[in-house]
Amino acid sequence: MGTRAGDAPAIQPREASERRLPRLPIELRLAEAREVTAMAAIELAVFSDPWPESAFSGLLRQSHARVAVALRDGEVIGYCVLLRAADEGEIANIAVSPAVRGQGVGSHLLDDAMHAASAEGVTRLFLEVRMSNGAARALYASREFAPVGRRRAYYRDPPEDALVLRRTTEGAN
Repeated sequence: MGTRAGDAPAIQPREASERRLPRLPIELRLAEAREVTAMAAIELAVFSDPWPESAFSGLLRQSHARVAVALRDGEVIGYCVLLRAADEGEIANIAVSPAVRGQGVGSHLLDDAMHAASAEGVTRLFLEVRMSNGAARALYASREFAPVGRRRAYYRDPPEDALVLRRTTEGAN
């Protein structure tokens, strides 16, 4: 399963009235098996080469994986998959429902994953993002992720290079 933190298409500019939408409260918590279908539906809506439901189900059973969901009024509106190995981590997938993009949900999910990774001793956190996904790249840059490489033709539909980003925290060599 490929990493896909930045596979989603860039957010299109919104009308001025939409930009002023209030950031409504969301709940962040670990995903449960009953939410796999909702996560897969967001995945299908957001990514051109989506993970199947079985990928999410499998990750929920893995001790090295942390799958978190963002909920609003009990509805899954986003999720983030963090994979850990020793002192390294990877944001393998992060997605937000198109209906609530631009309301800070992705930022909350990313911050939650970074906090969880740090709490588990992760000192280097990686992710890949489409070269053309300016909105995601700006979010990651605001959280001190820096480019460390490029994966040629990493994404398939449409074909595109991935930019590999890394965030290093205190205590890293």
